[in-house]
Amino acid sequence: MGSVKQFQVTFDCAEPERVARFWCEVLGYVVPPPPEGFASWEDFDHALPPEEQGRAFACVDPSGAGPRLFFQRVPEGKVVKNRVHLDVRVGTGLRGQERLAVLEAECARLLELGATRVRLLVADGVNESCLVMQDVEGNEFCLD
Repeated sequence: MGSVKQFQVTFDCAEPERVARFWCEVLGYVVPPPPEGFASWEDFDHALPPEEQGRAFACVDPSGAGPRLFFQRVPEGKVVKNRVHLDVRVGTGLRGQERLAVLEAECARLLELGATRVRLLVADGVNESCLVMQDVEGNEFCLD
């Protein structure tokens, strides 16, 4: 049996396109081209039955290295902490004040995009510092 080579990360959310576009900005991802025969995703969406419009959106790593992110509309809102979250690796290899400065700079950029700062977890001798944040719909992620 072969190993899995690709995977997709799926987000349940209320507004798939809004959340997808937030993550495009965070990660430098892009919206893939619309299906053949459609000039835009908006055109594709308008061709769907009304109850299906706006139900999903996706973004991809333009280099092809990272996983596809898929966002699907669900009727229920988020009520508890995520069991899985993304770590956005902006401080890899950095320590101390240099790491904190990079984390804080990225935090400031993401706050402008609509993210929420939750808390700073300071280095404890085993783990380096990281910043816990939430995306535009309250999904937790870490700046690591």
